Amino acid sequence: IGIEHILVEEQTIDAEIKRNPANRCYFCKKIEFGAIVDMAKERGFHIVVDGSNADDTKDYRPGAKAIAELKVMSPLKTAGLNKKEIRLLSKYLGLPTWDKPAYACLASRIPYGEEITTEKLSRIGKAEKYMHSLGYREVRVRSHGSIARIELNPEDRARFCDPSTMDRVSKQLKAFGFLYVCLELEGYSMGSLNRNIV
Repeated sequence: IGIEHILVEEQTIDAEIKRNPANRCYFCKKIEFGAIVDMAKERGFHIVVDGSNADDTKDYRPGAKAIAELKVMSPLKTAGLNKKEIRLLSKYLGLPTWDKPAYACLASRIPYGEEITTEKLSRIGKAEKYMHSLGYREVRVRSHGSIARIELNPEDRARFCDPSTMDRVSKQLKAFGFLYVCLELEGYSMGSLNRNIV
């Protein structure tokens, strides 16, 4: 859409984030948005905004505290717009990403208290990329130690339960390093790992 896109890359995982406490997202957002705010100031900008929306107030979001502390603005949330409304507006404006599925940080696939490593994140990323290649648009592969717990939209579960598909997925996810592969019977649920703390 003609806007300069600048990537700010972190090469290592911060020790507090790696420890994976329940408020991990606070530390991550503080580092990420701190770097963005600094870069914005260097370029002469005084306002930084993010894409938080009204739906984000319905789940445990410790990162929101860091964003507020850094004085980052959340105009979509302030306007009370939810994901569905944002998609409709994006479609109306002709944006190519209007129907892009929600995508949260890969660390959100690892239960709180279980250490985050680059190896685990890579394994999860490969597993989800593989699932996308099979046509599953909204999928989460939750990592519970050596177990991959797949969450799919309810309408995708019947297709997934074809024996040849299950065999193929199991074989591929085990090749990525998981020992066991299972399907979450309730299907995809945003923030499902927050159930223990909310």
